[in-house]
Amino acid sequence: MKPRMLLKEVNPAALAMVGLEKDGASLDKKLKELVKIRTSQLNRCAFCLHIHATDARKLGETEVRIYTLNSWRETTYFTPQERAALALTEAVTLVASNHVPGDVYEEAARHFSEQEISELLMAIITINSWNRIAITTGLTPPA
Repeated sequence: MKPRMLLKEVNPAALAMVGLEKDGASLDKKLKELVKIRTSQLNRCAFCLHIHATDARKLGETEVRIYTLNSWRETTYFTPQERAALALTEAVTLVASNHVPGDVYEEAARHFSEQEISELLMAIITINSWNRIAITTGLTPPA
């Protein structure tokens, strides 16, 4: 399948978004990849799912956690902190449905500092944007 457009070639300045999440060093890298995978699942972005599942594996993430991420609430594989991050990820990604409920944000605040929540939010927001770019421009994972 051929992409509709390669944004980085047509409009290189649009990729300034990369810098939005680079500065954050407080969050665990594997957690950030889980957030990116979960967001990409919700948005059905195959291109980003491929990239971030691959990156998570390189960081030592287990296959079982990657495979069951779509049903994280029904497993015991995720820590309370990870669960709080995943709940926030879903709320922000699906913000048009219920906004971000207070209890979801409060649970995240119990597990993360304000700095960490700011980094988590930027990771969620940027992967949502990347998903929209990849889907709209027709990017697909390699065969």
